[in-house]
Amino acid sequence: MASGTLYTYPENFRAYKVLIAAQYSGAHIKIADDFVFGETNKSEAFLKKFPLGKVPAFETCDGKCITESNAIAYYVANDQLRGKTDIERAEIIQWFGFADSEILPASCAWVFPLLGIMPYNKQNVEHAKDDVKKALTALNSHLLTRTYLVGERLTLADISVAMTLLHLYQYILEPNLRKPYQNVNRWFQTVIYQPESMAVIGCFKLAEKTLEYDPKKFAETQGKSSKKEKKEKESKKESKEAKEAKESKKEAVEELDPTDIALAAEPKTTNPFDALPKGSFDLDDFKRFYSNEDEAKSIPYFWQKFDPEHYSIWLGEYKYNNELTKVFMSCNLISGMYQRLDKMRKGAFASACLFGTDNDSSISGIWVWRGQELAFTLCPDWQVDYESYSWTKLDPTKEETKELVQQYFSWTGADKEGRKFNQGKIFK
Repeated sequence: MASGTLYTYPENFRAYKVLIAAQYSGAHIKIADDFVFGETNKSEAFLKKFPLGKVPAFETCDGKCITESNAIAYYVANDQLRGKTDIERAEIIQWFGFADSEILPASCAWVFPLLGIMPYNKQNVEHAKDDVKKALTALNSHLLTRTYLVGERLTLADISVAMTLLHLYQYILEPNLRKPYQNVNRWFQTVIYQPESMAVIGCFKLAEKTLEYDPKKFAETQGKSSKKEKKEKESKKESKEAKEAKESKKEAVEELDPTDIALAAEPKTTNPFDALPKGSFDLDDFKRFYSNEDEAKSIPYFWQKFDPEHYSIWLGEYKYNNELTKVFMSCNLISGMYQRLDKMRKGAFASACLFGTDNDSSISGIWVWRGQELAFTLCPDWQVDYESYSWTKLDPTKEETKELVQQYFSWTGADKEGRKFNQGKIFK
């Protein structure tokens, strides 16, 4: 198992590739806590190991030195991430090149001027927009019939391309701009909402509005004085820690290659369910009861506690069952949707079921959430998958609804075509 020390600055999307790969493989990666960009990477000792002075850089436990994020990620990955056949490994390398050649230059040319990191040139930005559209269109076409970029499991290709798209989804691709690329959106959120990815980058927030150009940002960045001049302006009362933080931030802007800029995290947003009345139904209490008791107790408990005034019950049926093939791939669709709806868990519960077998299956589920309207419309981040389903609001007073709740919560029975229950997944 790989182990060693990673040199990088905070929130470096290139380093994310390495750290996410390590999460999957179990590799022991230590991030150098004494690394100071602009100092450590210019020191004689660092340059002796890594002559170009760039990060991320990796030193193995036995003293071997590796540079370039894709190479480091490959080293710390497991066999599944690296590809299991020669053709898979070749395709993964192909996607490395696609990310670095087709996506990254265009992303930097579009995003960095809006952040004030690079001067704004309208012609360059417009050209970058066209290049991003071409790349996303090609990616969207490739993902039309695929869950992942290479093979039937997540690989380094997915990690590398998703991390290279991170800034576009964070700052540029607001709902209308990303709407033409539904396959890419589904895949991107599947990758970033994996537990291994979230352990590194946290709960990622998609752009709600495209960042607008502000000429003051670049002027302010360029107007910053040298380290010596800035020190003369600092207050004598300023703590050593505050000085170091400011110097580090300044150096990251002034000295980093634009493709290595560490970008600040987006501010947290409120959950749309918070604006709705809570009612008397304690959903968390029911989730705990359902987890700890069998259905003979948990389903009656649901009806005993359910508050129809403030909560609603919905049947969601997948529209494209004729396109489903392997059972495990169909289950991936359910899991991916759950992962992309992670922030929705606070006010919702669901039991989705797969009925049938390979090449003859269907997906449907019972959903319960706060409010009386279709919950997915409350937040742009929740709208990636819901249009692939038909949604029917159920009347909680009717016997048919109680029968459906019984069936889906207890994972029994068959679908409308007579296909028997295969397996289910709970969203809680």
